[in-house]
Amino acid sequence: MDTLLLIIGFICTIVGVFGSFLPVLPGPSIGWLGLLLLYMTDAVPDNYWVLGIAFFITITITVLDYVIPAKGTRKFGGSSYGVWGTNIGLIMGFLFIPIPFGFVVGAFAGAFVGEIIYNSQDKKRALKAATGSLLGFLASAFMKFIVCILFLGTFLYVVFKNSEKLFG
Repeated sequence: MDTLLLIIGFICTIVGVFGSFLPVLPGPSIGWLGLLLLYMTDAVPDNYWVLGIAFFITITITVLDYVIPAKGTRKFGGSSYGVWGTNIGLIMGFLFIPIPFGFVVGAFAGAFVGEIIYNSQDKKRALKAATGSLLGFLASAFMKFIVCILFLGTFLYVVFKNSEKLFG
């Protein structure tokens, strides 16, 4: 059972790293789940401090993930249409733009289209708001990436530290 929990936990932390950039996956939450599965093994002693602090960080990052792109859009003069356009563009870019980081292009284009729908006369303001949305998305993704890398590093450290108990 420990081997299964270890494998699934490792997969979760890796998926968490990828999920930090992909809008369809909650990266930090999946990464935290990987840590939880690791600590559920019999070979690894419980450490509620690590799990609790990681959980608090996960909740904080999840909230900030919604706030930062919206603040970036608003700071650059955007509306809620730009925020919605960013989110829709992220998903569309991920699914339909066959280039690396298509979701970034999709986020920018979605914010721009959203702002054009909101006010079709002011293309300069729409471009500025789309830029703010893109910067907000990149800042949020970077934060999530750092947290997920820390979760992965913690996972690997704990496995290494308890390798004799885990692997015999």
